Amino acid sequence: MKSSNIGGQAVMEGVMMMNKDRYSVAVRRPDGEIEVKVEQHKPLTKHKGLLKVPILRGVFSFADSMIVGMSSLMYSASFYEDEEEEKKKPATKEEEEQQKAKKEKTDKLMMYGTVTFSVVIAVVLFLMVPYFLSELLHKAGAGTTLTAVAEAFVRVALFLGYLAAISRMEDIQRVFMYHGAEHKCINCVEHGLELNVENVLKSSREHKRCGTSFLMYVIVISIIFFMFIRVDSPVLKIVIRLLLIPVIAGVSYEFIRLAGKSDNKLVNLISKPGLMLQHLTTREPDAEMAEVAIAAVEAVFDWRAYLNENFGYTYPAKTEKKEHEEP
Repeated sequence: MKSSNIGGQAVMEGVMMMNKDRYSVAVRRPDGEIEVKVEQHKPLTKHKGLLKVPILRGVFSFADSMIVGMSSLMYSASFYEDEEEEKKKPATKEEEEQQKAKKEKTDKLMMYGTVTFSVVIAVVLFLMVPYFLSELLHKAGAGTTLTAVAEAFVRVALFLGYLAAISRMEDIQRVFMYHGAEHKCINCVEHGLELNVENVLKSSREHKRCGTSFLMYVIVISIIFFMFIRVDSPVLKIVIRLLLIPVIAGVSYEFIRLAGKSDNKLVNLISKPGLMLQHLTTREPDAEMAEVAIAAVEAVFDWRAYLNENFGYTYPAKTEKKEHEEP
């Protein structure tokens, strides 16, 4: 199976799909119609040399995915904000333009603020909390090895507990259904099936390149790295942990990248825990959700050409459509 190299994420009542330097966001609007927006991806760095360096490319990829993901999420949420705004008294054209400009500026600030806040919370919850709890155990007389094992256990427990908790939230469950639709679309194409609702629904909702698997690798690799930190200074331990975050993200990216391109038995075995965790972060979508995911894929990816090239199909060339594409 050849990787399609497309990926994405679920958003509010929709799906974002990215292919190379373009990404689309398809959203089921409150009126039932599907709105699709296509944008050029603006990476943090355009230096091709840096993007070829193992581990380092993973750091940039992770940062880019955070920014694009948050932007897509805010875009999808705007449809439901607009629904509320329409109920208010309409403003003049000039006031509307001023409000729009102000909202765009506010949304951009909120996006970067939310990304920063999310990273800080993740570092505190999954990095600092396990460390400080293990230090309490160390002060109580536990040895270095036992302390390291305890820190690893707390980190895994927090991660699994977090996933289990949010998976029970009603609104999040709908997002997880769209997450399932996203995976099913990619699996449908990568397994040589025509991209339609019927084939999407019968495809698997597990995928080795999923962000859930990436997070699992981050947790596991951080445990391995931190077990080898043998310094006495608590301050130095914290500093080293913080400095290793980009490295851990980069190494995790390399594992995900390898898993997505390989059917090696060992790679498949290592991928199993991540695939199992996806049962917490994906749900079976309905047909309407599959339609939204398909619209997102078709906006940025020529799946017919992919099937022609990799599975011997003879679909005619794709007819270009005029899409709502932002500059």
